[in-house]
Amino acid sequence: MAKKIREDAPKLLVRQAKPADVPGLVDLTARVYTPEWGHSAEMLRSQQTHFPEGQFVVEYEGKIVGYCATFRIDEATALAPHTWMQITGGGMGSRHKTDGNWLYGMEVVVHPDYRNMRIGQRLYQARKRLCTDLKLRGIVFGGRIPGLARNLHRYGSADAYVHAVVEGKRRDPTLSFQLSNDFEVIGLLRGYVPSDYESLGYAAHLVWRNPELLNQPDIPSIPSTQRLPDLVRVASVQYLQRRIRSFEEFATQVEYFTDIAADYSADFVTFPELITLQLLSIENEELSPVESIRKLSQYTPQVKQLFSHLAVHYNINIIAGSHPTEQPNGDIHNVCYVCLRDGSIHEQEKIHPTPSERTVWNITGGDSAATIPTDCGPIGVMICYDAEFPEVARHLVDQGALILFVPFCTDVREGYLRVRYCSQARAIENQCYVVLSGNVGNLPGVNNFDIQYGQSCILTPSDFPFARDGIAADSTPNIETVLFADLHLGSLARARNAGAVQNLKDRRFDLYETRWTRKSEVKK
Repeated sequence: MAKKIREDAPKLLVRQAKPADVPGLVDLTARVYTPEWGHSAEMLRSQQTHFPEGQFVVEYEGKIVGYCATFRIDEATALAPHTWMQITGGGMGSRHKTDGNWLYGMEVVVHPDYRNMRIGQRLYQARKRLCTDLKLRGIVFGGRIPGLARNLHRYGSADAYVHAVVEGKRRDPTLSFQLSNDFEVIGLLRGYVPSDYESLGYAAHLVWRNPELLNQPDIPSIPSTQRLPDLVRVASVQYLQRRIRSFEEFATQVEYFTDIAADYSADFVTFPELITLQLLSIENEELSPVESIRKLSQYTPQVKQLFSHLAVHYNINIIAGSHPTEQPNGDIHNVCYVCLRDGSIHEQEKIHPTPSERTVWNITGGDSAATIPTDCGPIGVMICYDAEFPEVARHLVDQGALILFVPFCTDVREGYLRVRYCSQARAIENQCYVVLSGNVGNLPGVNNFDIQYGQSCILTPSDFPFARDGIAADSTPNIETVLFADLHLGSLARARNAGAVQNLKDRRFDLYETRWTRKSEVKK
């Protein structure tokens, strides 16, 4: 019997490098730099010995596809002119200072076959997290300028070329990437790597300054087994339903919005409930409502593979709307697949099907609501009608959810307002963020899905740290668009512990409680 692979196990992992990784890293750096210029085993072991916390690898499906090396150094040395060999101790990382107040980025290597998966971006994020965890002043390094040699005749000098890239008048393959990751140029390093002929031996002297260094409020933290980012950027897609001719056309539309969200550095992108009903417009045959839903369920493997691939490829966590999925017992459940950027896939079933879902499509409800662990903390999903039941949100928040995602599908304004008003109430009573994503447009010929009314939004609690109306972002009704908002998790901690009202803390556990019954208990 074939071994069953756990879908919720990460396929892509950013982790600290280990001694056992050294042979693979030797091969990786040889592949990128040629065997002559790749890192030796001695160099790699030395880097890990001096500062193991600063060496990261990216592992994809068990293979190391990225690596970065980092060490601590004092400000005077880091910001003074230097070469790569001088400051890295010949690549050994031997100039690491345990009390250094800057991180020095000595190396980033990405396997050529995986350069479309934002591996470099993930490594830079790992460095930034390390810098903020250690409360250092920032990150500094010399960055390649590979477009310099072939453009020197046009600009006349390295300074003029770098200035043009900084001003956005010229794109450099490496420097433009560094700038997009919030690094700033503080000068040029001459003779940094003399053998780098594309850069003519130059490097851009780059720094990223720790934004949290002077802003560390002394507040109780939100309970978590991991260190949470203070800021999480979320995107909500208000998706226009239109007829399509193939699954590939559907995939192209979904990838377009995922790419947009990733380009704006979103941590999450949310799609609407039943987004995949669009696939029924491919079929030319007349089907009953129940037959059409079972036909749609046949796309389940393709849907999961598509969204999981996009999550990893674009380095973004995807709440993939929802998709009718046939269960082993033959029941049809409305399932939200949450595809994380580490390659894992999680599921949340809709617990409360609407009357029309039950009668027209014969959809039955799931029986559990569980948080999903992400790199931005635990999240919860409530599919449309589930948001109208306060017990679901409270159950998720009691498990630690900080952000609740609500993919919805409503045909008329009255139905939409029920979802929105209840979602706003969930944000207030649970002191959490709630992200809504809905369909718009019409899809003639698809049973029970003819018209749509949507106004996607991103909602907050109602207190001083948040948006005035408890709305972080709102959309114009019934047009296709993408919303973005930066959500501060630290503001939730402030509100929960010292807000004008403290709903979670002020519950009367001596008077009432909510108890979830397991399905097995109901059958007894």
